[in-house]
Amino acid sequence: MRDEHLTLLDIMERDIPHAEFAFLSACHTAVGDEETPDEVIHLAAGLQFSGFKSVVGTLWEVDDSVAKHVVEAFYKYMFRDLENGIVDCTKAAWALNCATHVVKTKVPLEQRMVFVHVGV
Repeated sequence: MRDEHLTLLDIMERDIPHAEFAFLSACHTAVGDEETPDEVIHLAAGLQFSGFKSVVGTLWEVDDSVAKHVVEAFYKYMFRDLENGIVDCTKAAWALNCATHVVKTKVPLEQRMVFVHVGV
């Protein structure tokens, strides 16, 4: 898809048989489009409907300089105690919860609660 836009439709039309987990750290990935307010699907939900079991997205603008602490902590918890090197997507909500709590002295509340989990 070089030099082309990747659309939600492109993703939904693909067969992704082992889609387990996606982390969408770009801004507004769990918010619908302002131009189509009656449509409730957003990128995070679109990935889940496409077969991803667990998706983390964002509700509003992310300040990379502070949100990186949440992301780093998230992956620390997500990859803790891997069995046979396999990521367990069902740990994503727990890992996000742990991450937002452990960084509360470094990251303002509005940049911790920007992240949401969709799925298992």
